[in-house]
Amino acid sequence: MLALTGETRRWEPRRLRLRLFSAAAQIVTTARRRHLRFAHPRTWTDVIAKTLARFEALPNPG
Repeated sequence: MLALTGETRRWEPRRLRLRLFSAAAQIVTTARRRHLRFAHPRTWTDVIAKTLARFEALPNPG
């Protein structure tokens, strides 16, 4: 919930789990980088991608 913004931040836990965990994706590792490739584009796929980008932008605490 820390990386979500706007309307998505107010989703109930049940709705959040349904939308975030039901998106079929595949982790692909190439050239020492990991990419998340979604199988079918959905309306909340861009929300997941933006959330992951916000997590990657956070500074490393350790």
